[in-house]
Amino acid sequence: MTDLIGRVRRSIPAYGSGGFTSSSDQQLHDELAGWAADGLRMVKMKVGREPDVDPDRVAVARKAIGPDVRLFVDANGAYTRKQALRLAREFADLGVVWFEEPVSSDDLAGLRVLRDRAPAGMDIAAGEYGFDLFSFRRMLEAGAVDVLQVDATRCGGITGFLRAAALCEAAPVPLSAHTAPTLHGHLCTCVGPAVHAEYFHDHARIEPRLFDGALAPSNGELVPDLDRPGLGLALRGEEAARYVVGSIS
Repeated sequence: MTDLIGRVRRSIPAYGSGGFTSSSDQQLHDELAGWAADGLRMVKMKVGREPDVDPDRVAVARKAIGPDVRLFVDANGAYTRKQALRLAREFADLGVVWFEEPVSSDDLAGLRVLRDRAPAGMDIAAGEYGFDLFSFRRMLEAGAVDVLQVDATRCGGITGFLRAAALCEAAPVPLSAHTAPTLHGHLCTCVGPAVHAEYFHDHARIEPRLFDGALAPSNGELVPDLDRPGLGLALRGEEAARYVVGSIS
């Protein structure tokens, strides 16, 4: 498939993504340390459930991954503007370089405030809830993000993803793929603005269970297998049958 679209690179960097707010400090440490030990050079954790505790959780994450792995945080729009501004400074002291949805993605003015006032070296990212080109265009025209997130499973599939990438190229703003690492591992090798793809905990667990050919990072990169057709996936029928509910007619 990548050859049909037109490759611009052979692989795309992946970042390990998990660190849910429901995790204990030990679970957070072990999960993120595992990503780093597997060779991922970037990891992301969730914040926002308990703002006053979040700096301590981020400190746990930094200790787990060491000084050389890039640390991302994702608030899923949980903070107010002033909370996000305060925490951005505290997170920056812990080496956080990516602050995802510090405020709601609907608050384009708030995202712009964060982008303008966040510490140097910290990218403000959003866009995972974009369902059409108009939502991406509004976000880019508002100057709301340093990096636009795009999810082909939400924005019209492969065609929608390629169109969003064209907007990024015109802006110009980098693109980061949201979840679905096997799908996006292929697509991100075909678009110039792509900088990395999310290797999300749930997909990393489920995709290889149900499919042969699911992509997994190698030396921190997702590398599509060009010898396999399409996205390289083949359903593991016997494994999938275990999850059938009711009858199939």
